[in-house]
Amino acid sequence: MRLGSTRLASIALLATTFMAAGVMAQPAALPDYLKTISGTTPATPGELATRDVLTLNVSMFQLYDNAGRIFRHNILSRHPVILALFSGAGGRMILYRPGQSPIDAPSVPMVYQVLKSTGHSTMAISEVVMPYLDNAADKSWQAPLLAYRTQMKTALDGLDAVPMQADWKPAVRNILSNNVAYMDECLSKGVIALSDLQAFAKKQAPDIKKIIAWAAETQVKHWMGVLDGWKASLGADWDKAYAASNTIYVARQNNVLFSVLAQYFGPEAINDRLMLIETVSFTTSPEDMLTAMTRIIADRSVGELFFGDYKLMDFELMGGDARKTIISESTKRGKKPFLPPAVPFGSRQWPTLITPGPGPTSLDDLK
Repeated sequence: MRLGSTRLASIALLATTFMAAGVMAQPAALPDYLKTISGTTPATPGELATRDVLTLNVSMFQLYDNAGRIFRHNILSRHPVILALFSGAGGRMILYRPGQSPIDAPSVPMVYQVLKSTGHSTMAISEVVMPYLDNAADKSWQAPLLAYRTQMKTALDGLDAVPMQADWKPAVRNILSNNVAYMDECLSKGVIALSDLQAFAKKQAPDIKKIIAWAAETQVKHWMGVLDGWKASLGADWDKAYAASNTIYVARQNNVLFSVLAQYFGPEAINDRLMLIETVSFTTSPEDMLTAMTRIIADRSVGELFFGDYKLMDFELMGGDARKTIISESTKRGKKPFLPPAVPFGSRQWPTLITPGPGPTSLDDLK
């Protein structure tokens, strides 16, 4: 079959075009200023396969977030929930009731914050001066101390107008007055002497102990009053309520809000319907607390579904096998394994240090 001249010409033109396109597709030489940052390193098959598996874990969190919103809705629609959040104002409690708007409890009386601020004021002075102990050459502490002294004197001068029961005010006045006197002494001498700081601390300690006790009394009485009302209003629904309080390391022992809640929920609810959730800062948001609590409750169902134990997921899942490996590897190295007792899933133990021992356990125990 013969091709006409027109068709031959068309084929020749297409071939020329494709050849030109091939030439044009060749990468152009990069300028020097792009050579340093341009280019990719192809992944190996093993790296690609590993990435694909690890992506499953990343995607899991998005799926978990999506399901978590449904779980939270279901929990809040069927159970009352109390959040007890740490705050500088003595805490915040929120009651969530199925089908109703949340209730934010009244704040702890303002005198709590006054007492706490008074105690902290003495601590603040020590924070300013301790880096400069017996260092006469460095005067950089003087400006911040002088500024704080001005604030302290203003607070002291206005103390009479602060609403507070009469028998508490003398201790507050003593603390603020001693603060001013100590700062004046430091500024007058021009040096922070260790002996002066020790004498100041010893002088302040008795009154600081008093205001700590009064602040704790104010806080506990307030929250027990709130919970009296909430428990009465919920009636039988109280027995299916959940509650959670947050804590950081320093506040987990004798945590005030959790300890108050425990008086109303009872021993059987600890680590079940009453949870102490550790966080990385003193304060956290209700949203974050609800998310954490929802995950704890939802994970329990996963543990029951896969392993037949509703509280399994409250514990580090790999902890048991890790424990066995620690024991075997320590033995190989001639070390005696040092581990806490194994506790059953669903333990109702107080979620803080509970083993008794020698030594002081409160300010009253200190000499």
